[in-house]
Amino acid sequence: MTPTDPNSTLITTGQALPGRDTPLPTADTHFVTGRDLKIAAPDGMDEIIFGMGCFWGVERLFWQTQGVWHTAVGYAGGISPNPTYEEVCSGQTGHAEVVRVIYDPSVIALDDILKVFWEGHDPTQGMRQGNDLGTQYRSAIYTTTADQAELAHQSRATYQAELDKVGMGPITTQIERAGDFYYAEDYHQQYLAKNPDGYCGLGGTGVVCPIGLGVGA
Repeated sequence: MTPTDPNSTLITTGQALPGRDTPLPTADTHFVTGRDLKIAAPDGMDEIIFGMGCFWGVERLFWQTQGVWHTAVGYAGGISPNPTYEEVCSGQTGHAEVVRVIYDPSVIALDDILKVFWEGHDPTQGMRQGNDLGTQYRSAIYTTTADQAELAHQSRATYQAELDKVGMGPITTQIERAGDFYYAEDYHQQYLAKNPDGYCGLGGTGVVCPIGLGVGA
């Protein structure tokens, strides 16, 4: 991406599209599990939001992870309320494509969830992921608790040390408290379950993240 690309820099509030007051229509249920798509995290489970590039492949990565109870794709980290996919892709809402992940900490520890995150993409690429260019493809962790934030920062430092050993650049991942999450349109939800041969842009660095011991290990 060149410095003149209009989608290489996050916009300011004054530059953002107005958005809308009404949420976008989306699926009622999860295509894979049949659960209410907008279901709240049950007691004893935790929620975290990840951006790793195009959200189609990211969602599949997590719904296939043992201990992940629920997923949904959407938009977070931006300014314009209830944006459309086209608006997000314009770079004029400030959002990243993300996956909402609800997981059972009695089955999978947060360290192991973070290991999936770090190893599942290249967190050093800034406003892109592979050939997918734009601020919507940035790497991000949006946390819902202080403990999540602390572990996310610790894991970033740990993984950076491993990347340094092989001469890779600095991690550019945003780690912030989760704000508003806007559900993406119906056709994006569980896209690769509906279209098994569809596009998946996931590609990691090949560097192992040395965290995660497993629950009960």
